[in-house]
Amino acid sequence: MTFSWKRINAIFMKDYKDFSRNLAVSMVIFLPPILAAFIGRMGAASIESYYMIINMAFGMVASYVQSCLIAEEKEKNTLRGLMLSPATTTEILTGKTLLSFVLTIVTILLSIVLAGYNPANIAIIAVAIILSTFFYLGLGTLLGLYAKSVMEASVLVLPVMIIFSFGTMIIALVEQYPILKAATYLPNIQLLEIAAKVEAGIGFGDIWLHLAIIAAWAVASFATAVVIYRKRMVD
Repeated sequence: MTFSWKRINAIFMKDYKDFSRNLAVSMVIFLPPILAAFIGRMGAASIESYYMIINMAFGMVASYVQSCLIAEEKEKNTLRGLMLSPATTTEILTGKTLLSFVLTIVTILLSIVLAGYNPANIAIIAVAIILSTFFYLGLGTLLGLYAKSVMEASVLVLPVMIIFSFGTMIIALVEQYPILKAATYLPNIQLLEIAAKVEAGIGFGDIWLHLAIIAAWAVASFATAVVIYRKRMVD
């Protein structure tokens, strides 16, 4: 079966209509830009505060919105019909993540502008943010497949928003608690380390390992989501 953008677009438009009708879900996209505008007006914001907002956008938009879109399909008993449609797994997952991807990128761009963040190397930061977006989308898809309703998805995603929005504080505790060093490999902390090195004038050649770690997280999250999705097809 050939890859069909027409089927992907149909899934995308359906998600857009469902998203626009659900104010409880759609309102979250405004929270990171509002906080960014507040921080921007304060002036002299730190790199940590910028990335707290960016990571918050990942949790609230990429993971939360994505999980709710998947969970809503399950709640309305339409996910089974989608699975049995002519659309392939790749087409369905692409269509189901496309809206969340667009919303995440737009929210982050708006937040960056409002906060007044000007990275020294836009290309590196753009690559890191896109790779991170794929990780959070995969995580949101996974949570949505586990949840039975939008309400349950909202509860399941809370730890994600807390850990990945404020988890960068772990860095300050590593020296005191060495066991936390493993947590420095989390994608949100890797993203912060990339940003810090970019501001120090370091190029692609010295941050490729950080990008590779984020990419590995993204692949792992989507691979797990695909396994769970296919399991749901035969349940």
